[in-house]
Amino acid sequence: MTKEIHHPAAIDDAVFLGRAVERLSVLIAEQSKIVFDTMGIVIPVRSCSLMIVLATLGTASASDLARELGHSHQLVMQKIPKLLDLGLIRHRSDDNDARRRILTLTDEGLAQLAKFEQCTVLIQAAYAGLFAEVGDVRKFVDRAADALNERPLDQRIHSPL
Repeated sequence: MTKEIHHPAAIDDAVFLGRAVERLSVLIAEQSKIVFDTMGIVIPVRSCSLMIVLATLGTASASDLARELGHSHQLVMQKIPKLLDLGLIRHRSDDNDARRRILTLTDEGLAQLAKFEQCTVLIQAAYAGLFAEVGDVRKFVDRAADALNERPLDQRIHSPL
């Protein structure tokens, strides 16, 4: 009797698509941090969307932000202490529910967002060049996420097209 040898998938296999996308995400965050440092932006790279949503809403709870961003409450709560420490946001108790914290941007947070807005023009131009080179990665990622939301991976495994 011959023993069957199991050959695991190589980590660059499509099975590890999430790993590849995360690797790209980390690379983008690292390189964005260099740009931010050059421009005097102290907003953590992965907190920019939270800051923009808070600026749009004016005041919000962590739950409000999580809902608007499509993130978990826990993820938003992990970002808040750093933003408080940097003096970019402040919080107060909700008048109707003392357990709930209401967040707002500080003057420094608004000033940092203004710097970030200037930076977005440069980043958009850099991405335009990248996309001309490799294709529009953002549209591809959005299409892939939409397709998986429409028909999740488990359904694709059980009834492939």
